[in-house]
Amino acid sequence: MIIEAILLTVITASTPLVIAAMGELVTERSGVLNLGVEGMMIIGAVCAFAVAQMSGSPLIGVGAGIVGGAAFSLLFAFLTLSLVANQVATGLALTILGLGVSGMLGESFVGVPGVKLQPIAIPLLADIPFVGPLLFRQDLIFYLSILLVVGVNWFLFGTRTGLKLRAIGDNHGSAHTLGIHVIRTRYLAVLFGGACAGLAGAQLSLVYTPQWVENMSAGRGWIALALVVFASWRPWRLLAGGYLFGAVTIGQLHAQAFGIGLPSQLLSALPYAATIVVLVIISQNRRTTLINTPASLGKPFVPDR
Repeated sequence: MIIEAILLTVITASTPLVIAAMGELVTERSGVLNLGVEGMMIIGAVCAFAVAQMSGSPLIGVGAGIVGGAAFSLLFAFLTLSLVANQVATGLALTILGLGVSGMLGESFVGVPGVKLQPIAIPLLADIPFVGPLLFRQDLIFYLSILLVVGVNWFLFGTRTGLKLRAIGDNHGSAHTLGIHVIRTRYLAVLFGGACAGLAGAQLSLVYTPQWVENMSAGRGWIALALVVFASWRPWRLLAGGYLFGAVTIGQLHAQAFGIGLPSQLLSALPYAATIVVLVIISQNRRTTLINTPASLGKPFVPDR
């Protein structure tokens, strides 16, 4: 069925957006603004592809992607949290560095056939007409993305540690006064965000397009950043937003395939145009934005000040 095939591609396209944005949501909830999602994602993609190719195991490749993204995020954490560098400038530099390093590391893998992460069929459920192939015959990373949304929502709003993390994001000075370890918590949040970005990158090179192509993240890191704002820093809203943007991405591809009389360049720009439109609409409601935005987002913290 055409509808089933389209929905399958929408799910595949949406998964990396959801995962990367979920990691950034936790990072920003702690008060850290990391604009280097694109760089961490592309590093995860090249690490996953290279290790999967050399080991022959896509699962090991997934692990390598997570480690690669997390390791790259530690550079950002050290510069912004320990050395108190500007978070915006450091995040942009991280993206540029990631694109350059990934191009260098992946040069020898261009054109090499990839190792695809195969789907996992859940017994009985996978045989349900229409719904089964969509939800119960997917790859491991899709299932992890759903567990990630559930887990992050529970962590942030149902645990004491999550409350502390949100308290740091809202007022790091008061949190420090209460004895909460601000820098340590933010290090862990940034590390988690980097691991998620690396996992999203692994999905790109092992599932979405099982090969290595330079700059294959293609701006998805920036869309993930916009998704966090779109969702008002709420996990379930982010899940819905991720699939909305994934549908726009796939929709423009099918529009080109059906020969709709619009320039292909315009259709290709639709996901990014939609991102801009959504952010403009959200910015009109200042009250909602101010209520949900972590008050300490992007602000440096030095304990002795």
